[in-house]
Amino acid sequence: MSQPRIGNAPVSWAVYEAHLPNPPYATVLDAIAASGYSGTELGPYGYLPTNRDDLARELDARKLTLGSSFVPVSLEDPAARDAVIAHSLKVASLLAQFGVKELIVADDEDPKRTAEAGRIPADGSKGWTAAEWKNAVATLEVIARRVMDAHGLSVVVHHHAGTFIETTEEIDRLLEMAKPELVNLLLDTGHAVYGGADPVDVATRHGARVKYVHLKDADRKQLEIVRTTGISMQDAWKAGVFCPLGQGVVDFKGVVAALAKCHYDGWMIVEQDVVPDASGKLNPDPTESARKSRIYLREVLGL
Repeated sequence: MSQPRIGNAPVSWAVYEAHLPNPPYATVLDAIAASGYSGTELGPYGYLPTNRDDLARELDARKLTLGSSFVPVSLEDPAARDAVIAHSLKVASLLAQFGVKELIVADDEDPKRTAEAGRIPADGSKGWTAAEWKNAVATLEVIARRVMDAHGLSVVVHHHAGTFIETTEEIDRLLEMAKPELVNLLLDTGHAVYGGADPVDVATRHGARVKYVHLKDADRKQLEIVRTTGISMQDAWKAGVFCPLGQGVVDFKGVVAALAKCHYDGWMIVEQDVVPDASGKLNPDPTESARKSRIYLREVLGL
């Protein structure tokens, strides 16, 4: 496997929506660069500068490259399709000016799923109907065509806890239904284990469709609480279900080995989703966690 590019993302500093109180983007970019990463993601559109020259100045000052951007959208509702396409094109337009190759699209979180995330049955009883699956895949393929035609970016789908693409079975169904020339997969190791999937298995069976990677680890004790109690996804985040790489359950050596067989050389973006406590403090400290994860990648995985 050619050496992948290693980055970290604003979500590791609890940046989820641009309009919320967030740490200054300069602070986050400084921390990413100082922790040894070569790239980052855009975060929610509007968090980092959206003017090309302003963004380039901030990235260049820290020798950072832009990996992609996470775009959560309502996939199964045909009435939302025009708005979804317009937003995707807006984000893709900025990314294309930095030579980005993939646009990350995810199903938007749904309250019914966030309440039971990590405990979704494999039989599809809590999932989309056949009609909703058809609408969702159609929306993804339209986005993919429009983004490719306008800006030359391909679409990767981020399976994600709290959405209708979370479990092993849902990942499999997505890739079975979506055309590979249009839609492929972002493998998120932490969301995989949270949703009950084995990221090594996903990388082994679907490696040819994996075009982007998020590296995330999950704490064994906290995962057990997710499985055996009614804890919501938000409360699991607050409890610290995600941890620095190498401290949780993910078999990163197995994931890297499986991807190597497919000659994967794209981005590997470290994420450790955190939620501020009642006082607004981030615990554990995101910069320290980012540093620990970077050391693990370098010293244990040789990345």
